[in-house]
This record gives sequence, structure tokens and C-alpha cells, in this order.
Amino acid sequence: MTLPPDFTRRRALQLLAAGPTAAASTALLAQPSTARAPLQIVGPWEIAGLSPASSGHVFTRMQITETLMNASDDGMPLPGLAERWRVSDDGLAWHFTLRAAARFHDGAAVTAAAVVRCLQAARVAPALLSQAPIRSVEAEGAGAGADVVIRLTQPYGALPALLAHSSTMVLAPASYAADGAVRSIVGSGPYRVVSMAPPQHVEAAVFDGYDGPRPAIERVRYLAAGRSETRALMAEGGQADLAYGLDPASLVRLRKRGRVQVDTVTLPRTVILKVNAALPALNDVRVRQALSLAIDRPGIAKALLRDPELAATQLFPPTMAAWHNNALPPLKQDPDAAARLLAAAGWRRAPDGLRDASGQPLRLSLRTFPDRPELPLIASALQEQWRQAGIAVQVSIGNSGDIPLGHRDGSLQLGLAARNYATVPDPTGTLMQDFGTAGGDWGAMGWRSDAVVRALAELSRGTSSAERAAALRTQVTAVLHAELPVIPITWYRQQVAVGRRLEGVSLDPLERSYRLTAMRWAA
Repeated sequence: MTLPPDFTRRRALQLLAAGPTAAASTALLAQPSTARAPLQIVGPWEIAGLSPASSGHVFTRMQITETLMNASDDGMPLPGLAERWRVSDDGLAWHFTLRAAARFHDGAAVTAAAVVRCLQAARVAPALLSQAPIRSVEAEGAGAGADVVIRLTQPYGALPALLAHSSTMVLAPASYAADGAVRSIVGSGPYRVVSMAPPQHVEAAVFDGYDGPRPAIERVRYLAAGRSETRALMAEGGQADLAYGLDPASLVRLRKRGRVQVDTVTLPRTVILKVNAALPALNDVRVRQALSLAIDRPGIAKALLRDPELAATQLFPPTMAAWHNNALPPLKQDPDAAARLLAAAGWRRAPDGLRDASGQPLRLSLRTFPDRPELPLIASALQEQWRQAGIAVQVSIGNSGDIPLGHRDGSLQLGLAARNYATVPDPTGTLMQDFGTAGGDWGAMGWRSDAVVRALAELSRGTSSAERAAALRTQVTAVLHAELPVIPITWYRQQVAVGRRLEGVSLDPLERSYRLTAMRWAA
């Protein structure tokens, strides 16, 4: 076994000490020495399976698979597999014309029939495309010249944004087993899978049959490493060219030592507290407001994120200009106001904390996960700040899937997560998923607002004037700000360690792609 030239015995011991995931990464990186080793990406996101709904983001980010539509940094629709599109005058029929020369990695042409099969599968709830009022998805015409036609029951202007989501990625017919399950990833992107070992590893190489420019980087690997310290060590030691999901302490060390560059982009992502408003205590908006008023957001942002500007004053950050509402009073810490609201809601201080009129204590449990390394730190800070307000909260650190699971079985009380409101480039689609009639895995639980549901439905149709759409967004943000079905904690920056071998790195604010095709090896 030959390690890379700069992989020292000390570095190997550091990685082994960091845990079993790091030890696995050492084994994966122990490849025969070559003139140019593959580009190595390391991140916290495991390959949860092969279905587009569970792990499509891994394959679209690596540009292995494509979606019918793409999106610009500000969320505007761009061509993807569809090189052009048109909408009928009544807004009920969308025609998408595919790139004529597009090929799957097995050499088969990308046909409208293949796309239709994938989109039909993506319509199954809770996938995002299930939200669209689709009557039918069909191929119009035959062979390579056929269009994909989506017919709606009512106008839906947000459709292109949904078709840019990773859950709608297009796979070759050869990807599917006889029972319809995905058995392999045969996409149409500039890179093709050469090896994969879920949940941790996938390696891809340039696809010679791609109908676009040939990437400068011939081979790329992705490795899921659970601990942020491991990812930082790999970047610092030259075993990762791109390292995502770094904790604040590691970022400080990396910047100080200067062995790698740290690139930053502000994301449309907010660290939120998901609240089960179906619980008797949390059903009272005064208690949710008190939980919010007890939080020292500037302190958390400064001490834990090392960036005071990330303290959330409302749900949507200023970078989401259309949704950031300057008229809202900023969220702030006010322990006295929190105490008054709790008292008005019937919770009185006792030697062991808050109790209601019948003597029952206010005790809650909070679930979070370490995929975003700052979340457990923020959870501990919240626990202490709420303790000072008399609210006892037990923190449980598990897997990211524990929060949606707790939503579905009703067991979740509080959940701390980092929610990207532009997983669909138009945030309306994500907000409909989170704050629609039934709530959502990462949004409302036991809470609904008919006004919000109606406003989002109208926005999704895309038929409102600019002035009307702005008024609807203002209405939505005002209700969410006042009633706090989710409580904003901090806004978010993506910070990535970039190794010295690479040039042309840019970060996608929508987190749709690693933009590998724009990269090149440093001279």
C-alpha cells in the first residue's frame, strides 16, 4: 500500500485518533501514487441510498446527473437537459425541448421517454414535485426529437424551480431494476460513476460522450467523513482539495496556519428551532415567543460562529432580498419580557424551574445532529440560556433523520437544524413544503396559517403582478415572524477549505453543484 507523498505517519495517526470515519478515509486515500491524484472532496453528507429523493444532491453536486432545468445564483431558471422551453398562453402546458446530443453514460440517447419516467417517479410525496398541480407528464413526438410536456390543472409559475431540484435528476433506463428501484447511477452529466461504496464514497471520471465542454479535472472523489475535525485535518494535510462543513475552531486554525485557502459564500440557509406546536405548552404562541426572547443570538453568532453578523433578526437573511422584510421588528433577547409572557401563559417560577398551575414542570427535549458541526454547540448554548429562563431542555445529538422521523411519528418536541430555503431555487416551493396545510419535516409541526397557505399558493401560480407578489411575501414573513412555528437562531455562511492544487473554485450559493467543470489544476 502506497500513501500519497505528503501523507506522513503523524498525519495518519492524527486521522486514526479522530475516529473510525477518519480511519476509513485513510484507507480510501491510500491509493497508488500517480502523477495527478483525483480531486478529493470531503463533506459531512452520507450517500443514504441511490434514490433521487434521498441522495440526489450528492450526484447533482458532483455533476454526474443532470436535471431538466438549472438555476442562476439568484434563482432564475436556466437551461439544463432542456435547452429551451415554452409555456402555453393559459399557463397549463409546459413544453421542454431536450439537448439533441445529450447522452447517458451507457451511450444511450437522453430521450423524452426516459425523462418522463424519472419525473413520474419524482411526483411521489413527499418529493417536492408532488406539490405541483400536475395533470400529466408525457413525451410529445417520437425518438430524439420528442419534447417533454407537463400539463397542469392550474397555472404554476414555480414549476421550473422544482425541476431544478436534485430529487428530479434524470437517470438512464439502465439505472432501474425490474421492480422500479434504482440499482445504479447512470446519468448524463460531464462525470460518470466509476466506483461507489455507500454511504461513504463515490468516485467519478470524465464522460467522453458528454455534449458540452470537456472538464479540465479528469477524476474526482467524494468522501463522507462524519467529524468536522477529520475534514479539517484532511484539508490541512493535503488529503482533501475541498473540505465542506468545517467547525469554527478548525476554521480559525486553518486561517492562522495558511496552508489552505478558506472560501466563503453566504447561503439562503438559517439555523432554526423547529417547534412542535401541537404540544399543550408550545401551542401557546406566548411560550414560543418567550423561547425566542430568551435567546442571545449575537452572543451565539460571535462566540460560536465567530461572525456577529450572522445573528438572525428574522427568518430570511438579507441575501434573500425578495423575502427579507425590513419592516419587521428584529428578534432580540429580552429575559424580562420572556418572563412576563411565561407568567401570562400560566408558567410560574419554582425552585426547580417553571411549573404550571397544577404543578407540572416545563421540560422539553431538543434533537439535533453533527452534520453541521455548529449545531451541537448552538444546542448547548440554547440549553443554558433557557435554563436561566427556568425552562429545562434536554439535548439529544443523533442523526439528521431523527428530526423528520420525529415529525412524522409526533415524538419531536424541539429540533435544531440548518434549513436551506432555496433547495428549490424559488423559495416559494420550499416554503410550501414547510408551511403548507400539513406542515413539513423541516417546517411547521402542529401549526398552520390559512393566510400563509393562500399566499404561498398564489405566489406559486406566478400570475401575480410584481406589487401583488411583494405584498404576499410581506404577509407570509409577518405571520411567520409573529407566530414562530420555527424560531430563527442564526443565518449561515458556507466556508470551504480549498487546497493549493486547485484554481477556478467558486461556491454555489444554492448548494446545487460543486462546479467541478469550472475548476482546473494550478500551474
